[in-house]
Amino acid sequence: MDLTKDIQEFLLNEALERFLRYVKVWTVSDESVETVPSTKIQLDLGKLLVEELKKLNLENIIHDEYGFVYAYLPPSKGLEKVTPIGLLAHMDTSPAVSGKNVKPVIHRKYDGKEIKFTQNKGLVLSIEDSPNLEEYIGLDIITSEGDTLLGADDKAGIAEIMAACAAWKEFDELKHGPIFVCFSTDEEIGSGIDKVDMKKLPKVCYTVDGGEMGELEFECFDAWLAQTKFIGLNVHPGEAKNKMINAIEIASRFFSELPESEAPEHTEEREGFFHLTKLQGNAEEANSRMFIRDFSEENNHRRMDYLKNLKKAYEIRYPGLKIEINFKHQYQNMFIYLEKTPKVIDLAKQAIEKSGLELKIHPIRGGTDGARLSAKGIPTPNIFAGGLLFHSRKEYIPTLALQKATEVLIYLANLWIQSK
Repeated sequence: MDLTKDIQEFLLNEALERFLRYVKVWTVSDESVETVPSTKIQLDLGKLLVEELKKLNLENIIHDEYGFVYAYLPPSKGLEKVTPIGLLAHMDTSPAVSGKNVKPVIHRKYDGKEIKFTQNKGLVLSIEDSPNLEEYIGLDIITSEGDTLLGADDKAGIAEIMAACAAWKEFDELKHGPIFVCFSTDEEIGSGIDKVDMKKLPKVCYTVDGGEMGELEFECFDAWLAQTKFIGLNVHPGEAKNKMINAIEIASRFFSELPESEAPEHTEEREGFFHLTKLQGNAEEANSRMFIRDFSEENNHRRMDYLKNLKKAYEIRYPGLKIEINFKHQYQNMFIYLEKTPKVIDLAKQAIEKSGLELKIHPIRGGTDGARLSAKGIPTPNIFAGGLLFHSRKEYIPTLALQKATEVLIYLANLWIQSK
């Protein structure tokens, strides 16, 4: 099966129009909240998607109490016994940068020069920031106005799945087996997938949540969260000598002991890191939040042992100080599960190549809902959505990526028909 120019144009228009609409809906998640969804505003996009899924003739559409949206696309006639596949993307955006009042801007036929932002005069996007831009000269590029992130992570994935559903409705020649759709909440803070209804998903799934065009990911970080509390003793500073135990000052000194070479800004490829994301408090008590990441669980245990030993040393150094460290395993490297199901990966590779793109296999320096699902028994590799510089005001996506990712989903469904 080859896609005609008419179908390709349809896919571009559908995915682009939907993407521009979805990014305007504010859906930030909140890591300080333990409920799911962590923010009620994520429900707004879910409600919109439910109505659109109805118009696309999907069935069994559910918007549950956790904000998840589930839907089912019946197979083409005669293909009822084809292996069902699931397509997933997440609705929330990162709390790292504002995602409120996103105004997408299309920069037509990118000329290779700096892209300037209308609402942030000192901000520019250049090939130096993202070398991929050099490959996209001549293409249309979408950014925000520079005062927010764009939201391609992962509203591009949602738009691409919806555009594929629209194409399956519009073109009878695009055959497919049973398709399950799931749009999740709170992926950015790693908690949403805890509430997924496994009974509403098939035994094979794909997340559409990756980066550059052509990318396929089936290996990710092993991830831990370290939450640390420093309990000190506040005394009037005029009488503090040999009495005060200044928790926030000691905490600052504690984290300065971490190896600078193992920070995110100094690591790449398969190198792991400590990532302090939050430190607040006062002389009496200070609290921190830290991500610990590596592709090897053994290396992460080494980092946790380092923190434990540092805790002992500081409690000796500052008599009366108490330090509490709680570690939480957030997700595993999904490769240990996906290597057992090579067919799931091989068909995704073929689908990307059939779309005319160069296949790019990279380990994810992060995680996806697919990592959690793979650990739960549903192999779920990650297909590109097409955006780059996620979680930043410089986030961008070429419009061609929206089309190509949708093409990959069409080809993928067709390849599952042909597989034995």
